[in-house]
Amino acid sequence: MEALKNKIQKRDSEAVDTVERTRSGKVFVPAVDILDSDDHLTLYADMPGCEKTSIDITLENDVLSIQGNICWQPPKDYELVYNEYEVGDYRRAFTLDESINREKIEADYNNGVLRLTLPKLEPAKPKKIAVKFS
Repeated sequence: MEALKNKIQKRDSEAVDTVERTRSGKVFVPAVDILDSDDHLTLYADMPGCEKTSIDITLENDVLSIQGNICWQPPKDYELVYNEYEVGDYRRAFTLDESINREKIEADYNNGVLRLTLPKLEPAKPKKIAVKFS
């Protein structure tokens, strides 16, 4: 578990909130599960209600940022009379260490869950150097 903490770390909320928003409304921190395997990390973020086109994932200065915008409206000819949950956007950020291959990060969104695959760089393998006799 300690090795996993060295691979990816939660970004402090103060640093995340320094970005100015251009939309008003609530912002939620999505629940995230992170799984570690020998060759990659898999991150699952619960972001129900997002459209695939409203999810923005960026990697800048070792910070992986996830943002999902929600534009929920009641169906045509209906009026909302009662609701038990709040609607808002999602935002979360993680700091990556140097062991993640930034060029091969992949993302998939299905049934309200964003899945990110973060491949690990292959460690430098020991190399035997032959000695030539002259």
